Amino acid sequence: MKLDRIAIIGAGGWGTALSVIWADRGHSVLLWGNNESRIKEIRTTRENKIHLPGVVLPKSVSLTSELKDCADASLIVFVTPSTAVREVAGHLRPFSPRNDAVFLSCVKGIEHGTGKRMSEILSDSFPRHAVAVLSGPNLAIEVAHGLPTATVVACTEPARATELQDYLGTPRFRIYTGEELTGIELGGALKNIFAIAAGAGDGLGLGDNSKAALVTRSLAEMIRLGTRMGADVRTFYGLSGAGDLVATCFSKHSRNRRVGEELGRGRSVPEITASMQTTPEGIPTAKSAFECARKLNVNTPVIDEVYALVHQGKPPMRAMEDLLARDQKSEHG
Repeated sequence: MKLDRIAIIGAGGWGTALSVIWADRGHSVLLWGNNESRIKEIRTTRENKIHLPGVVLPKSVSLTSELKDCADASLIVFVTPSTAVREVAGHLRPFSPRNDAVFLSCVKGIEHGTGKRMSEILSDSFPRHAVAVLSGPNLAIEVAHGLPTATVVACTEPARATELQDYLGTPRFRIYTGEELTGIELGGALKNIFAIAAGAGDGLGLGDNSKAALVTRSLAEMIRLGTRMGADVRTFYGLSGAGDLVATCFSKHSRNRRVGEELGRGRSVPEITASMQTTPEGIPTAKSAFECARKLNVNTPVIDEVYALVHQGKPPMRAMEDLLARDQKSEHG
């Protein structure tokens, strides 16, 4: 089965960035967004001024607000908010995507209530299709401007991961293949929670030593919860785990880190999200991960404090003090 046309579902910053690099790669790309007037504006100006200003879309990127237009693509890429994946997949299913279509999730989140990963939701909706995931330290603005990065892809049909690697990779968008979807997805989802914590430390002015310690302990927590959710521990030491964690916790472009920074400076979650076009994934994922940790009886102090911070209004300094007040223990205990 030959990959010959890409449909990207989600015209946010990441979806737009992917459309740019894959169109530049020579592929036919269709970019879908649910806001018809905004899609018309992007089609006219060739620029996504809200989510990716300053980046010109190649002429080979077509745009649509009709989901049915995506059904004849050989590669259907989901880049919607995690809270919308099941709904959008449900709306796409009646349009009967091609039998040979591969679904690729570039969404970083965990579903509330079920604890399901995005690939599992897509498999629920399209059980006869191969489902792949792509994740890594890939900040949209840097990718769109052609700055070098690396990422990892895995698929329910392993041979297709290699096919996707060859089809989507570029000299500046280096793709590695992974062996399992679970860890790749959980690394990409959980790092957003820890980025909020890192940002809160920035907002409070706690310095680089504390941030380095927080990121290191966050990786340990990611491994502890992720492996209980079925992931391979080795995955978390790769691009979608440690790599994405570092990028998201330290980058000025990280929206989740910025949420934490603004919280540390005294703003509320509603105030912060009102100034953003979409809710950063760390906010809903904090709730999902908190639920998963409770069900599995996993100790997750950083996730717990971020959950309290963004969903219960806990003051950032108190959250940080509660983390520091925990009993001292062995690093590997």
